[in-house]
Amino acid sequence: MTDIDWDELRQVATDAMRRAYAPYSQYKVGAAALVDDGRIVAGCNIENASYGVTLCAECALVGDLFMSGGGRLVAFSCVNGDGETIMPCGRCRQLLFEHASPGMLLETVSGVRTIDEVLPDAFGPYDLRHSAAREAAR
Repeated sequence: MTDIDWDELRQVATDAMRRAYAPYSQYKVGAAALVDDGRIVAGCNIENASYGVTLCAECALVGDLFMSGGGRLVAFSCVNGDGETIMPCGRCRQLLFEHASPGMLLETVSGVRTIDEVLPDAFGPYDLRHSAAREAAR
């Protein structure tokens, strides 16, 4: 799957952003990603008066991924309320890494990058399995 329609992903992310619930910050975010089976999943941020439980657009997107059948993310785009491409925060990069296909592409403010470029040396499921295997060997 080499052909990625970035315009379509941005449009789906923009449509998701329009559904965002951001009464406190007024900072609406929408995200969209291509799944390895060709589906597109999306999410928007959902704020909460208790700021710590606010859901990022990426969290909603991963929920949509699993609600619609699972899979691995191939390409990702995220926009703000003006439709401008924005970069996922570090927490959200970690969340995306967990559900990314190898070499997943992200549209960033500095161009298209791989998940490994935006989250180098990421901690993930391999680290947990490797640690468990080491403990079992003792």
